[in-house]
Amino acid sequence: MAMKIRLARGGSKKRPFYRIVAADSRMPRDGRFIEKLGTYNPLLPKDSEDRVKMNIERVQYWMGEGAQPTDRVARMLEAAGVLEKTERNNPKKGEPGTKAKERAEEKAAKAAEATEAASAPAEEEAVEEAAE
Repeated sequence: MAMKIRLARGGSKKRPFYRIVAADSRMPRDGRFIEKLGTYNPLLPKDSEDRVKMNIERVQYWMGEGAQPTDRVARMLEAAGVLEKTERNNPKKGEPGTKAKERAEEKAAKAAEATEAASAPAEEEAVEEAAE
């Protein structure tokens, strides 16, 4: 049986509340699960202790049985110190959009023109002083 440790959504419309559950991966997201392992309330502030509550011992038991945590649950486990942090690769995250690239190119062109304009009079003055 393919086991997952994942979030099951509860709560009302626009007021999410999640249970952290161990479930068969073939079951629906909010459907049948084997064991409730904790809760996650995203509406609470990030520094609140009640935002994420987990029974770490049971989570470790299920991971020992072969259960794989989903990406979001894995991040919560990393924050709790159960899992070691993994390097994630998102190459497009740091890349600016097309309009931002165009603005940067225009700014660079203006800066280059400004430095040329500033250096040209200084060169002329140096030539005039040498001639005197």
